[in-house]
Amino acid sequence: MNTPRDSESPHTSPLPDQGQRPPSGGALCGCHAHAETSAPSGFSRRHFLQGLGAASAAVGALTLTVARVEGASERVAAAASFPRGATLRVKPVLVFDAPTRQEQTSWRSYGGIHTLDAAREEAGRIGKELTALKTQAEFPMHVHPVEVLDSQAKFRQMRVDDTDACIVYAAGSCTEWPLEVPMIMFLRHRSGPFYLGLEIANWRFLRQSGDVPAVPGFDADDLVVDSQAELLWRLRALYGVKNAKGTKMLTIGGLAAYSSLAQENGPRVAKEMWGYEFVNVTDEEFTARLKAARENDAVVRQVEEQTAALLKLPNIKLETDRKFVFNSHMALHVCRELLKETGASNFGFAQCMGHGQIAMLGTPACLVLSLANDEGYTAYCHTDLSHTMPGVLLRWIASRPTFVCNSHHPHEGIFLVAHCQAPRRMNGQDYEPATIMTHYESDYGAACKTEYKQDQVVTVVVPNLACNKWQGFRGKVIGSPSYPACRSQMEILVDGDWRRLQREMEGFHTQVVYGDYLREVGYALKKVGRQIAWECFS
Repeated sequence: MNTPRDSESPHTSPLPDQGQRPPSGGALCGCHAHAETSAPSGFSRRHFLQGLGAASAAVGALTLTVARVEGASERVAAAASFPRGATLRVKPVLVFDAPTRQEQTSWRSYGGIHTLDAAREEAGRIGKELTALKTQAEFPMHVHPVEVLDSQAKFRQMRVDDTDACIVYAAGSCTEWPLEVPMIMFLRHRSGPFYLGLEIANWRFLRQSGDVPAVPGFDADDLVVDSQAELLWRLRALYGVKNAKGTKMLTIGGLAAYSSLAQENGPRVAKEMWGYEFVNVTDEEFTARLKAARENDAVVRQVEEQTAALLKLPNIKLETDRKFVFNSHMALHVCRELLKETGASNFGFAQCMGHGQIAMLGTPACLVLSLANDEGYTAYCHTDLSHTMPGVLLRWIASRPTFVCNSHHPHEGIFLVAHCQAPRRMNGQDYEPATIMTHYESDYGAACKTEYKQDQVVTVVVPNLACNKWQGFRGKVIGSPSYPACRSQMEILVDGDWRRLQREMEGFHTQVVYGDYLREVGYALKKVGRQIAWECFS
């Protein structure tokens, strides 16, 4: 992940909930499986949020507070907004033609911009549109001044070393893109002066004057006509890619996947496609750190305060021994220290359902991981890369936590998912009600049963075990039941072809996030080399 500049502080104003958008181990659980460098596609691979570890120490103590509201019962108030990633740096480029009149021959192409004065006026319009777009984006974005070119030949002279994505406004001829940085082509039909690109972008650029796509890495999804909303979701996807790349993963107890396919392919895909780095922490090292923390009076006091603050919340119920909540906060303290020291932002416990790591923590890792995701880290059960990669990407695209969970057989349009660790800050701002109870399979320790928002639109991504395909669909939460299964449960009504999903579903673990981000996921996967296929059922 990447380190933010001052303007990218994690303590910014709370993120708005995107809300609904129109369509565009234990055998019972099945979970018993045991600095700044150049990256592909022109993205920078810096470590995100060097200060997150230090900030989270305070966030852990302060985020969950109780505020009194006049005329209402007590409610949860967040002291810090959900951490944001490295800023997406965007360069807008206006390309126009400046033809010279000639007698008795065709001397100009389509379009309403053929002079420098007209181009400068258009550049001003573009600047205003992008300034407005920045205010709508829930992710940090820096827009460079509009660069005006009177020929596409000048693309090769542009500096893009400080750029993550270009938006080319194709007022004139644009039939090539010689640079490595990702590019979105914007075309005008009705939103301003008519662009030549509306006529030739598909034929001359994408198909290179033929009948089939002929430019590697580009397709019709890279063309936007008039709509700022269409432009925004593509930029959101590129922001997700930028921050997912270069993720440093803390593997407590090593890497462990659910299948030989994931064990064999996961590390390779994570390194080649996303540039992951791995830092292994042995159980012995973690145990020693935990012992030192438990013997530190200042740490004990801090963890006790965090435990008390959590249990005082009006939307939290405790149905297990309080000591397990304390043990969870103590384990998270050690995790934060390790994350800060290593620059990692993702972690997991390889054998989180086995006796060794449960005994080490004095609780299953469930609540530890729930709390970590609410603070902005990506922390999932086990250290299986098949579900880690989509979870990390979704967290950055959506600017909110993801719920990694077990999938169940779809039927009658319903897709049930469940797990014993579940974030509560599902919209990136507010905390859902929850009950802290035992981990189901061991009937021991502390786990989080989150009550999900009824009728909430969600994005569901089911990665396969071979790490070469993700399947996804849009759904709506219709229940948070309490079956004898993993504690946090979500019944999702599938918006799409659930019978085909039933026949063709692969993988096992699922990632769920509040909001509709199917378009962003599909677009993002194409921008990182198309090694992972995307199959959408909605």
